[in-house]
Amino acid sequence: MNEEKAETIDVGGNAIAVRHRSGKAPGVVWLGGYKSDMAGTKADTLDRWAADNGHAFTRHDYSGHGESGGRFEDGTISRWLNESLAVFERFTDGPQILVGSSMGGWIALRMAQELHKAGKGERLAGMLLIAPAPDFTIELMEPQLTEAQRRALEEQGYFEEPSEYSDQPNVYTRALLEDGRKNRVLTGHLETHCPVHILQGMADPDVPHTHAQKLVDQLSSDDVTLTLIPDGDHRLSRPQDLELLTRTAAGLVALHGQGRA
Repeated sequence: MNEEKAETIDVGGNAIAVRHRSGKAPGVVWLGGYKSDMAGTKADTLDRWAADNGHAFTRHDYSGHGESGGRFEDGTISRWLNESLAVFERFTDGPQILVGSSMGGWIALRMAQELHKAGKGERLAGMLLIAPAPDFTIELMEPQLTEAQRRALEEQGYFEEPSEYSDQPNVYTRALLEDGRKNRVLTGHLETHCPVHILQGMADPDVPHTHAQKLVDQLSSDDVTLTLIPDGDHRLSRPQDLELLTRTAAGLVALHGQGRA
């Protein structure tokens, strides 16, 4: 990652760290996952690919993540969505490809809705979703909650569970779950009005490939491609996964160049 100090913008009282490199359109906007930061392997790989090909690249840390200010426990989908939209408006110009990983896929889909609502749908050149987890609080978490977790949410407002990806436990708050219901996208029919390419591992222990298929089914009116990786996990950060990631990004860029985006 570029070692220069990140720029910051104030969004809702939190300093949001942003790294942006100018370049040609379509630009690429990275949207990370829950408790991830913008210094991850996939983001770095895409940044290098964009630099090598002259494309603009923008990434940021949500509040409570990475280099940004704020408390992680105060985060909700709405808060992180608003931060992502603020970064998009401030740092990007022209058509952009949104690349959302895990929860970032949910943020990307909500961004598409909000941009179209604001009459800015032409800013979307495409969407690349990696193990997307839209509505994960409702669809994937709530049905699996134990009685102890439900009691913790009710009595203390949060519960913790060990993370496979960090020494620190994952924290899930009642506010996150309640706000998730307000941001549902898997409600029947979902339009992005741009090409969407989904990369999904079939050995993903966190987001089952059936969840990606459900998303595809609801994106039926859009140009949608689902690529299933039989032995792929949730991270999709192996060399072959990263090569597929950049190849897919290049494909969306080419599609935009053909005027299909």
